[in-house]
Amino acid sequence: MAMEEIDRVGTLRRRFEPALRRVFHLYWRFARGMTMGVRAVVLDSEGRVFLVRHSYVSGWHLPGGGVEVGETVADSLARELLEEGRIVLEGPAVLHGIFFNRHVSRRDHVAVFVVRRFSQDRLPERNREIVACGFFAADALPPDTTAGTRLRLAEVLEGRPPAALWR
Repeated sequence: MAMEEIDRVGTLRRRFEPALRRVFHLYWRFARGMTMGVRAVVLDSEGRVFLVRHSYVSGWHLPGGGVEVGETVADSLARELLEEGRIVLEGPAVLHGIFFNRHVSRRDHVAVFVVRRFSQDRLPERNREIVACGFFAADALPPDTTAGTRLRLAEVLEGRPPAALWR
C-alpha cells in the first residue's frame, strides 16, 4: 500500500471512528448485557509481539475482538487469532488478566492471554478489517501503538503488575 493511500485511510478512519464506535456500542447495548472481549499477547521465538492495525480504529493493537453470544472465551480467542493473524494455537493460551475498559463503555471487559505456542503459515492478506499486521520487537513498536497495548506489553514483558483498567 502506498504511503499516500495509508495517510488517506488514516484520515478517514480518524474522522469516522467516533461515530462508528458509538454505532457499534449502541448495537452491543441491546445485543449484549455486558460486552466481553479477548486480546492476545502473541510472542514469537524471537520475543517479538504480533500487532494488528484495523480499518475502523486508529493505532496498532493486540489481536482480538468480541466474544459472541454462545461462544466461549477460548473459542473466541482462537477464532480472532485465526481471522486477524492466521495464527493457530498449538498450546494453551495463558490468562494474563481481565481488564475493565471504561474508555469504550461502562460495560466492557477484556480478557488478555499470553500465547507462546502457535503456528502461522503466512501473514494474512489485507482485508476490510485488518489493513496491516506483523511481529515487532518490544523496543521497536510502531509509534501509534495504543496506550492499552503498551501497558499490557509492559505487564507481560517487564513483569509490571497488571492494572485493573485497560486505559
